[in-house]
Amino acid sequence: MTNNCYGLIAAFDTPADVMQAAEKVRDAGYQRWDVITPFPVHGLDGAMGLKRSRVPRFTLAGGITGFITGMLMVVYMNMVDYPLIVGGKPLFSPIFAFPVAYELTILFSAFGAIIGMFLLNRLPMHYHPVMNRDRVAQASDNRFFIVLESRDHHFKNESARELLAEIGGKDIEELED
Repeated sequence: MTNNCYGLIAAFDTPADVMQAAEKVRDAGYQRWDVITPFPVHGLDGAMGLKRSRVPRFTLAGGITGFITGMLMVVYMNMVDYPLIVGGKPLFSPIFAFPVAYELTILFSAFGAIIGMFLLNRLPMHYHPVMNRDRVAQASDNRFFIVLESRDHHFKNESARELLAEIGGKDIEELED
């Protein structure tokens, strides 16, 4: 294994093959690995042992922030900045503030979802060692790949190579960082 080894990559031919292989890699205890597919494979996240995404928490936080911001903005404008009593109506009513709060809830929720997705996916990622391989371009067409990263505590080059061969991996190659 070279000092600048990112990990190992193995190819699979069908979604069923990569699904079974992903279950075996998960069961082997690997934590830092990924599957590259040309299209979404139903159930693959479960086979990989991935937990539910935390993006909805960012979305909820953004939505609550937007709602509170909208209400407080109307309170400030009607009660502090320019108080105006028209026809005996109150200075603040949630009915008046609802359209503004509703729109800001949607806007801030969208911002929360986008920011959460970027943070949790560590984007933008301008370079990834997997993209150095020409054959990885086949992942956008008809091949499936599993990548085991060398920074995983279970990773030992020979045992990882044996695992990938045992689970049906083809064209196993070392990736350089």
